[in-house]
Amino acid sequence: MKLFTIIASMSAALCVALGAFGAHVLEGRIPERYIDTWQKAVQYQMFHTIGLFLVALLATKWPQVTPAGWFMLAGIVLFSGSLYVLSLTQIKILGAITPFGGVSFIVAWLFLTYVAIKQM
Repeated sequence: MKLFTIIASMSAALCVALGAFGAHVLEGRIPERYIDTWQKAVQYQMFHTIGLFLVALLATKWPQVTPAGWFMLAGIVLFSGSLYVLSLTQIKILGAITPFGGVSFIVAWLFLTYVAIKQM
């Protein structure tokens, strides 16, 4: 599916930019704890960006996988997005949003599993 390929490509580019920003701009400007949080956000965004590419590839044969892609995108926004904002603002309550992103990631992978099993 072309849309997920576009979203994943943009997300991958953003991961590289955000990773570099964290390493070169934020280093020394925010506490090390929040640098680690920033890097965790980049890492999970990239993992699930690869998942979005997988969904794009699988959708050509199994169109019913597309909800997995939307859950991955929601997870990126909620999980990684909340950690980026938390790192920059250090407002700890924002960490309460992060688990919703984690649940979205889990649902995405379980949905992908379900679709694959149905194809057997």
